[in-house]
Amino acid sequence: MSKKVVESAELENVGRALSSSEAFIEKYQKQILIGVGIVVLVVLAVMAFNNFYLKPREVAAENAMYKTQEYFAVDSFKVALDGDGKDVMGFKEIASEYGMTASGNLANAYTGICYYKLGKYQDAVKYLTQYDAEDDFFKTTIIGLTGDCYAEMGETGKAQDYYSKAVAEKNDLSPIYLKKAGILYETKGQTAEAEKMYLQIKNDYPKSMEAGDIDKYLARVQK
Repeated sequence: MSKKVVESAELENVGRALSSSEAFIEKYQKQILIGVGIVVLVVLAVMAFNNFYLKPREVAAENAMYKTQEYFAVDSFKVALDGDGKDVMGFKEIASEYGMTASGNLANAYTGICYYKLGKYQDAVKYLTQYDAEDDFFKTTIIGLTGDCYAEMGETGKAQDYYSKAVAEKNDLSPIYLKKAGILYETKGQTAEAEKMYLQIKNDYPKSMEAGDIDKYLARVQK
């Protein structure tokens, strides 16, 4: 078959395909236009929501957080949690009012921390677990603090689960939670498990502060 014949056949196939496409568009033109219109409306609605609702609320939440964090910084956890009843919103109200914003999300974590500091561990867990973590170190801290809450409530199994999650983040905070896990195992008489935690600190994090006196802990469980 000559080159010209092949090219002619290919052009004929392309022509048929175009004709079929044109016929399809012509037949379903109304439905296609409706579909395109819906997509455009959805895009515009999302843009309007972000620009005219979400962004202003994010700014408002940031301003509220700034004032509340001043009380948190000086350990006024009750005021930081509930506000002062005048000009300052508490973290709990910010989390509720601005939950869809980044600041509202962060307020969940701060609310949980305040409850922990006030000894209300069940309430702390409720808010800590609502925080949608992003930053690695803060995420690890919130996970580990959730473990602390369960440890305070005597729920050692859940506490160990959260300590394990914190350790799994594999950053400079990991040895902190390895040691907490080891100590918790010791209090339950599970010395073999405690030894594993302490050895992991010694072998994997030899330059950490927790490794400084880890031999003392190992000696205690290796008797």
